[in-house]
Amino acid sequence: MPGVYVHIPLCKTRCAYCDFYSTVGTGLAGRYVDAVVREAALRIQELHGAPVTTLYVGGGTPSQLPVELIGRLLAGLRQVFALDAVGEVTVEVNPDDVNRDYVAALAGMGVNRVSMGVQSFNDAELRAVGRRHSAGQAIDAVAAIRAAGIANLSIDLIYGLPGQTLESWQCSVNQALELRPEHISAYALSYEPGTRLWQQRERGEVCETDEETSLSMYTFMTDALRAAGYEHYEISNFALPGKFSRHNSSYWNDTPYLGLGASAHSYDGHARRYNPADMRRYIESIECGELCCEVEALTWQERYDETVMVRLRTKQGIDLETVEMRFGNEATKHLLREARPYITDGKLKKNGSRLSLTADGVMVSDAIIRDLMW
Repeated sequence: MPGVYVHIPLCKTRCAYCDFYSTVGTGLAGRYVDAVVREAALRIQELHGAPVTTLYVGGGTPSQLPVELIGRLLAGLRQVFALDAVGEVTVEVNPDDVNRDYVAALAGMGVNRVSMGVQSFNDAELRAVGRRHSAGQAIDAVAAIRAAGIANLSIDLIYGLPGQTLESWQCSVNQALELRPEHISAYALSYEPGTRLWQQRERGEVCETDEETSLSMYTFMTDALRAAGYEHYEISNFALPGKFSRHNSSYWNDTPYLGLGASAHSYDGHARRYNPADMRRYIESIECGELCCEVEALTWQERYDETVMVRLRTKQGIDLETVEMRFGNEATKHLLREARPYITDGKLKKNGSRLSLTADGVMVSDAIIRDLMW
């Protein structure tokens, strides 16, 4: 069943590592919210009558929207879609935007899951990448979310930050475990071209974390989270039992989804659609009743590559029978032929019709995935 993603491209300031589309300032926020609802109405036929099962409001920083506008957005989407089947409604927030009244209002609107970008519980590390909040504010925000009765919280962490050591990373992981969120996403810092952090590295102002330290950070995290009862269900994602991200799981199991808003992406199983990364252009097009997305039809080889890339990241791995059914015998033979050396080396395991990464394989997953692609 499809999920709906809404992109809110608003930020108070830009973090040094971020290359997502966003803009500073909320002067167009009201028009933007109305445009998203109108886009939903223009595109509802793409769902072919299937009920929406997850709704995810991400960004950017959705919590930069006044709570009244979030209410207007959610109410408008409820008028367009049959949302009775939605079991997971997620809104992303930043810790410094969170107070008890704000999250209580979200809960009253039917939001039952919050995803919060914490990144680190070390103030110096937060300052180094331009985060606005402090570790203390993140801890207070968790308390406010719990007080609002929201019992499904996800927090993001980043390892390999400038100045971060293995010891400081261990402290951040341990602090996260003390807060006991239902879900934790943890990513290695990447230096994306054009970002402030990339420019700082090019000028020699910051140094990228070496591979050995990064591997030690990842290993500590996976061991600590598993010991605390979290299931490592995707390379970068951990959840307590029954608390997987249902929305994000659709990206990993080839479920179609509809993306609304500037720079949002959609997928129908055969093609991708990309809205323009331009808030004003997006608004003006939708206000004229026109969609301005680009469409990219995928070849079967491209769909095969994406299947390998996303499914091998998950604990379940790739189902060979599904590969055979969707892509044919030639693709299945290719997959098994390329996988054989990694099975022999203990980096992949074959259990019945399923092929998945071992713990050692996770450490070199990018290389394995690349070799298994067409």
